[in-house]
Amino acid sequence: MKNKFLIILTYIIFFFNSNLLCNENKSVLKVGLLAPFSGDYKELGDSLLYSLQLALDEIDDKNVIIIPRDSGNGDKKKLNLAVQEIRSQGAQVVIGPINNEDFDEVKKFNDMLFISPSNKNPEFQNNIISIGISFESQISALMKFIKKKKKNNTIILIPQNKYTEFVQKKLNLLDLKNYKIFKYSSDPKVLTGEIEVLTNYVQRKKNLKNRKKLFEDKEDEQSKRQLELLEQRYTLGEVNFDSVIIVDFGSSLKSVLTSLVFTDVNQEKVLFTTLNQWFDESIFYENTVKSLFYPSVNYLEFKKYKDNYFEIFNNFPSEITILAYDAIGLIYYAWKKNGKVNSINDFAFKGKIKGKIGTFSFENKKIMQNLDIYKVENRKFKKF
Repeated sequence: MKNKFLIILTYIIFFFNSNLLCNENKSVLKVGLLAPFSGDYKELGDSLLYSLQLALDEIDDKNVIIIPRDSGNGDKKKLNLAVQEIRSQGAQVVIGPINNEDFDEVKKFNDMLFISPSNKNPEFQNNIISIGISFESQISALMKFIKKKKKNNTIILIPQNKYTEFVQKKLNLLDLKNYKIFKYSSDPKVLTGEIEVLTNYVQRKKNLKNRKKLFEDKEDEQSKRQLELLEQRYTLGEVNFDSVIIVDFGSSLKSVLTSLVFTDVNQEKVLFTTLNQWFDESIFYENTVKSLFYPSVNYLEFKKYKDNYFEIFNNFPSEITILAYDAIGLIYYAWKKNGKVNSINDFAFKGKIKGKIGTFSFENKKIMQNLDIYKVENRKFKKF
């Protein structure tokens, strides 16, 4: 399998470089690619390159060529050398870098433009545009959804980790209403107790116990029916919120969901939502949750992209590669519209642009994705 991938990758790089030589005297769109083609993240670099090949097949314009170079991972010297090589080939626009940590390095090349799949900041930064699925885009989509569901008291649950301060700052900058922040430990053993405090679990257990005592010694049929109903419950009383946004993913997200259900949060009355999901099917097996909502890219387009990728390369792509796929489409659109791509201003579009991952909107040099809301229910992803 690795040998097959090596052959495909060698062909693609040869194809790109051959096109570069054949078209060097023509009016062409030259786009650089900064990706880790060596080291621990080599498979991601290869996947990004395959993704761009798919995009070029769909664009079907031989005047668009890609100049791939190895940027390494956390290697400033290799990154700088890669940018210099791309510039020497005549490209002024580059897809990458992947990591936000590399932004300070590429800002030095102020005669070039970088389209990054990073999602940390949707605002244009000097010569960098980030097209990742930003926190702002996700929160905006969720808040509209929560408002549509007529929920008025939202708790935003944030894990205490290296991203806590980043998320807190993002929330402070947004004009949100009717929400509170609750920070919880990443340790599952501590988490359960914290969620019990959030949901006033102990008091609600006492409420039930005291209520049952009122009917335990009575023999009339009405009291017996009341006691029978109370026996089916775990707590008595409501929590002081009607929706939650869990800023988490993977096993940690599942731990939070389990704790909320364990503390008897009424899922008929409280809306469960989350962020940072790429249609992770492992959430299907979180049987305690009846329904979970989250904002995301267009599921059908994402599935079509993955299936097409698998059919050609016999492997599934990393989620971030679809962002590179859309990046080349966005660059091509700007090139056809403006006749050039050499400035960040060439991407100050009015209105909206449709991509594979969804619809982009550009306003005040800021990219926002108009995301769909999906529901996880009965082991399926359903668009709301």
